[in-house]
Parts: sequence; structure tokens; C-alpha cells
Amino acid sequence: MKAVVRTRSLPGLLLALLAVLTVLSAGSPPASADTSVSTIAESLRRSPVYVDPAASAQLSSADAQALAKQIKDADKPLFVAVLPAGYPTTDLFRNLRTATGITGLYAIRLGDRFDARADSSVLPRTAVQNLVSSVQGDKAARTQLTDFTNSAVTNMGGSAPSSWGSSSGGGVSYTALITAGAVLVAGGAGAYTLVRRSRRRRAAEQQAALDRLRVVVDEDITAFGEELDRLDFHPAEAGADDAMRADYERALDAYEQAKSAMAEARRPEDVRAVTQALEDGRFSLVLLAARREGRPLPERRPPCFFDPRHGPSVADADWTPPGGAPRQVPVCAADATRLADGRDPVVREVDTDQGRRPYWDAGPAYGPWAGGYFGGGLLPGLLVGTLLGSMMATPSYAADYGTGYGDFGGGYAGGDTSGADFDPGDFGGGFGDGGGGDFGGGGDFGGGF
Repeated sequence: MKAVVRTRSLPGLLLALLAVLTVLSAGSPPASADTSVSTIAESLRRSPVYVDPAASAQLSSADAQALAKQIKDADKPLFVAVLPAGYPTTDLFRNLRTATGITGLYAIRLGDRFDARADSSVLPRTAVQNLVSSVQGDKAARTQLTDFTNSAVTNMGGSAPSSWGSSSGGGVSYTALITAGAVLVAGGAGAYTLVRRSRRRRAAEQQAALDRLRVVVDEDITAFGEELDRLDFHPAEAGADDAMRADYERALDAYEQAKSAMAEARRPEDVRAVTQALEDGRFSLVLLAARREGRPLPERRPPCFFDPRHGPSVADADWTPPGGAPRQVPVCAADATRLADGRDPVVREVDTDQGRRPYWDAGPAYGPWAGGYFGGGLLPGLLVGTLLGSMMATPSYAADYGTGYGDFGGGYAGGDTSGADFDPGDFGGGFGDGGGGDFGGGGDFGGGF
């Protein structure tokens, strides 16, 4: 007796195969309008973009795939979810981050509203808020998400999770094989000559950058030295106590440390230690002044964004750079008054090939200089959308000038699997326009995280 083999028609098999490929390419399994967070997270672990079936009219499958490819090609841990307007919002960001278990930047389009949250190791909260604010408005989902992605991948840290695979589907790159073979064939004396030439060129570029930067740093050191000279304080004066003498001693030590570090600097990134010492010294003088005048000791704040020589800031003020998005920056009392009166702040300008320019529009060498003043992850949010901010976010900048970002840069954790071990504060706050206010008019996104 012959075995009976059941077969399906060829058209039927093709239709089934097409359905499977559609699901795999979109990275989103079929789901209902009230898709669970765990289902969304499972999809995001496989692909950076998830579109809920109930929100498919917002972002087509082709647009979702294009956006996913852009994120993968950028090699950044950016997760995008498009959900229907009626999706439950309570603790959504926190729960999604917990379920996904991957350090990164999470952006959600819910109906016609949009917001994002990130682990601080990937992007500080201020930077996230600035990016969200820059894409708010009556925009189609495709436009809004593309604009956000373009800005985000330029400014965020970290790498894409390995679970995404490659944007090409993991196939062998024949171009890469040919290139590798060509490099091997062109080895020996020729390759050695190219390496030496490249090293000499890079060393010359770094030296030129350091020479230009040295002028600005020497001005900073001189300005701080003049502050010390004007200081009417003597350790043995009447009323001086040990705390005052310690403040004064730390300021003097900072001055000497800054001079010594600048004398030993060989690369632009070495300058960060100089400006960090100057920032420490100026804060010591602020403490000394408060003790002598009997005032409460001030909190430690970053220096004035517009010119660190103005000393520690006293408040945060709204400021919008030309052609950029609004953001809050730390300002001294004088610049706070100028901004409140509608006047321009007094900005630190430096020499460039195009003439005098604000330091944030002057070139990559000023990254370490600014990083010493604005460490602790603050700098990226301040520089979003500026020339220096864009330069500092590129891999070539890190190779040539160091990160200069303080805690932001050189220590990215983006893309790492952390499970539920993350700071819930990074994913808290109200969900609304620009990262503030409510998302849904009833609390947080949606209430309590």
C-alpha cells in the first residue's frame, strides 16, 4: 500500500510564507488593541520598532521597517513603540523598561501624543526633555518619529542590543570580505607607511587643536588668579576659622593644580583636568564668602553656562540657541537678570576661522574644556542642537579628542541587559508635551511613575 502524502497547493504555501515574513520583518507579533506590555517588550527585544495592530494606521509597515533599519544602522539602543490612543498608561514607561530589561532610550507615540524616557547612562533627563520638545506639534507619526530618531541617535550613548542582529539580516557582507582581503594584500611596507602617515597627521591635528585651546585656558587661569589677588582675606585675620582657612587653601591648591595640569597637557582631552580644577577652586571661594558673611552655605551648582568665568550658577533659566530647541541652562545672577529683562547674556566667545564665536559653536577641541566645567552628565543636555554637541556625539570625536562629557561618554551602558535593575527615577515624571505636564490629563503617563 502506498503511503498517502498530504500536500498543500503552491499558492497556499506562498500565502502562508508571506504571512510569516510579514510578521518577522515588522518585528511585531499579532496582538489586540490592549496588547500586554510583555508582548511589546518581547517584540522590542527583537526589533527597535513596535507598532500595535490597533495603531497600524499611524505608521505603515514599510515606514516601521525603514525606521527600524535607521536605528539599527546607527547602532543605538533606541526603542520606539506606536500605540493606540486608548492604551492604558499607568506606569507604562517604567513597566516597559522593566519588561524589556535593556538599558536604552524609550520613545512612545500614543495616539497623537509623544514622549520619551531613558536610562541616564544613555541620555540625561534634561537632554531627553529637550529632544521631545523639539519634535512636539501637529505632526504625522512618521515625521515625528523620524525627526526624533535623527536627533536622538546623534546625541545618545550606548550600542544596540545584540538581540536585534544586523539590519541586513545577518548575511555575509561580501564587501567586507573583499575589503579585508585587500587590506591583507596591501600589507607590509605600504601599510606601515600609511599608518605612520596617519599617526603623524592626527598628532599634528591634535597639537593644533591644543594650541588654539591653550589661549582660552590660559585666559581662564589668569582670570581665576586675578580673583585670588582681589580676595580680601588672610588666614590669620580676626574671625577666620579653620573652615575658612580650608576653603582658602583649596582655592589656592586648585589654582596651582590648574597651572600644572595645563603645563603638562599634551592632547586636547588633557585640558578637562584644568577646567575641572578651576571649577573646584571657584566653588571654594563661594563657600569662603558665605562663611565670612554668615550666610547659609550654597549648594554645589555648575558654573554659568554662558561663561564659566562668571562663577557658580545661582539658578536655571530658559534659553534657546539660534536655530535650536529651548532648554534650561545654569546661569549666574547677572545673566539671569539679563535674560529676565529680555537682553542677551554675556557669552564666552573664542577665536575661530570664521571669527569670534560662542564656544559651543567653535569646534571639537572645546569639548574637553567644557566637559571639565560641566561634568556629571549635564553637558549633553546643554549642548543638544549646537555644533559642539553634534560633534561630541560622533565616534570620530571620541577617537580624536576624548569624550569630555564627564559621566556622559566613555562609560555608556546602553544596550546592556540589566533586567529590572535600573533607576526608576529615570523613567518617572509626568508624560506630556516636552516631557512635562500630564499625558492624558490625569497624572503621569499615566499616573504615579
